[in-house]
Amino acid sequence: MSPFRPFAVALTFLTRTPIALRDVREAELGRSIACFPAVGLMLGLVLAVAERAGRGYLSCELIAVGIVALLALLTGGLHLDGLADVFDGLGGGRGDRARMLAIMRDSRIGAFGAAAMSLALLGKVFATVELLRAGATWSLVIFPVAARWGVIPLVIFFPYARKEGLGSAFHGHARPVHFAAATFIAAGILAVAGLRAAVPTAVAFTAAMGIGFWLRRRLGGLTGDVHGAAIELSELTFLVAATV
Repeated sequence: MSPFRPFAVALTFLTRTPIALRDVREAELGRSIACFPAVGLMLGLVLAVAERAGRGYLSCELIAVGIVALLALLTGGLHLDGLADVFDGLGGGRGDRARMLAIMRDSRIGAFGAAAMSLALLGKVFATVELLRAGATWSLVIFPVAARWGVIPLVIFFPYARKEGLGSAFHGHARPVHFAAATFIAAGILAVAGLRAAVPTAVAFTAAMGIGFWLRRRLGGLTGDVHGAAIELSELTFLVAATV
């Protein structure tokens, strides 16, 4: 098997990159989780290039909107959809676990989900504006890395709430050694960014873990939607923390 295949599998799952992969097995999904930070780095570099292309031509506000929109486009809105589903489930489930899971599976978006998604996007835009004004363009490269690294413990170490689903395949085949490999990759990327990335990364990781523990108690386990929501909220908390 090609050493680049796990990265290609992760790239295909986390983005809308047009890569044609055949016969992807569930075990490969589990192994690919080690490459999540590398996919985050690729996304971050694309965002940094886009920011550099717009500098001098567009205002910080317009560049920030473009960056947030570009990330949503590159990921196909996958994690935003998870965020919306989770808040629809929490808002409409009335504390009933089965009802919350059923609402989260519904493809339609409700008021709670729309509000959560809108607020998350607005928060990202405003935080990005502040970072661009401060010249902290390094954060554009790092925040997708930190968020995709922080979600890995939720996939591996937390129970899955359903017996089926794509997230179940990741949970069933990802191992602690894959988290160790992902941590090694993420640490190498963060080392290049320097100490300035340490606190925002720690805040984003804490946010992901907090979401994991909170929703495990509410749902009896996590789902793919929860993983997506964790990525979105980790990205937001990293950007906000980086502005402080």
